[in-house]
Amino acid sequence: MTVELIVDSQSELAEGPSWDEKDNKLYWVDIVGKKFYRYDPLTGINTAVQSDQLVGAIAPRNNGGVILALQNGFYFYDYEHQQYEKIHNPESHIEHNRFNDGKCDPAGRFWAGTMDGKGANGKGSLYVLHKDLKVEKKLENVTISNGMAWSPDYSKMYYIDTPTQQVVSFDYSLQTGHIDNPQVVITFPEGAGSPDGMTIDQDGMLWIAHWSGYGISRYNPTSGKQIEFISIPSANVTSCSFGGENLDQLYVTTARIGTSQEDLEKYPHAGGLFRLKMNIKGSKTFQFNG
Repeated sequence: MTVELIVDSQSELAEGPSWDEKDNKLYWVDIVGKKFYRYDPLTGINTAVQSDQLVGAIAPRNNGGVILALQNGFYFYDYEHQQYEKIHNPESHIEHNRFNDGKCDPAGRFWAGTMDGKGANGKGSLYVLHKDLKVEKKLENVTISNGMAWSPDYSKMYYIDTPTQQVVSFDYSLQTGHIDNPQVVITFPEGAGSPDGMTIDQDGMLWIAHWSGYGISRYNPTSGKQIEFISIPSANVTSCSFGGENLDQLYVTTARIGTSQEDLEKYPHAGGLFRLKMNIKGSKTFQFNG
């Protein structure tokens, strides 16, 4: 399988790819670089917007533009007018936390988690921004909030708190967004790196990025077994998302931060955006409905 370099951005911490099926464009971020991007696969043009805050996550919005989880809370961004609209900061009372990774659920709510800026244990939380713009805390004592995905029948939500080395499954209510009954379904083996961002395909198999693991893997969440591993030319692989008109292209983000000089010499395009042509289809990126 060919891994194609799409954007040689050499980002410090590229993350959070999400496909906008309305416009056939890919959104993604560079957290440390305080940038978010919009990539057009038809033209190959990658447009950057510079923020004054760390950018944790991005997702398309049904009403146009995008929703963002920035260092200081939730925002809308209007590309046409190049304007931000602040929604709410649920952690305005916490000085050193920032948002890290987020995604919309099948009902159009925006989920995003926080972490301490230096990765201190248990300082973060997972929040959901409802369509009426009310914010609800879902989980506490999170260390590095990362990947999320929903099963094809919308009965399960999968979630990663990276240092646990695990993927947890929750029973999920599409109607209310309620989650309960957490169960560990995947545990990363020693030497595989750590689980970071995640997506799911139409067969219900999870695709997980390996931080410090040089690739992405396909896992069966029912058996907990790894089905496939694909090498990516970067030590720190951060996230992945299906895109393209047929949802058969897997976009993969990577990072340069935390990479040894030896690895940077071996993988000079670390921090770039990559793409793989798949023989399976993924789930679509859900959009914010507020």
